[in-house]
Amino acid sequence: MATKVSRGFKDISLFFEPHPVTNDLQVLTNERAINRSIRNLVETIPSERFFNSDIGSDLRTQLFEIIDIGTLVVIQNQIINIINRYEPRVTDVSVEVVPVFDENSFEATVTYTIIGQDVPSQPYTFILEAVR
Repeated sequence: MATKVSRGFKDISLFFEPHPVTNDLQVLTNERAINRSIRNLVETIPSERFFNSDIGSDLRTQLFEIIDIGTLVVIQNQIINIINRYEPRVTDVSVEVVPVFDENSFEATVTYTIIGQDVPSQPYTFILEAVR
């Protein structure tokens, strides 16, 4: 079986800020593009995207729940499921969720392997907080 080799990934930055020198839209490449994609998937609410209402997770409702082991497991499983379903550029996804009690938030660390690139597993850490 042949191994799939990738030349790299590019995404447009959703901030739409022009490059200071070229005035072109800024481009995210490889790990930065995948990290931004993961963050967008996790923060998307189901039915928020008009032409693909299936994309998203019910993660925001969990952020308002009492912080216990059950909530951590649900958040962890939702992040893993959304990445496995909608991010085809990665494999071997693992997620660690740690509560930050003082700030009523969670620190999520997603570790993944990029398909087709000879780089070590990539960790990506971000904060999930309840915002009204």
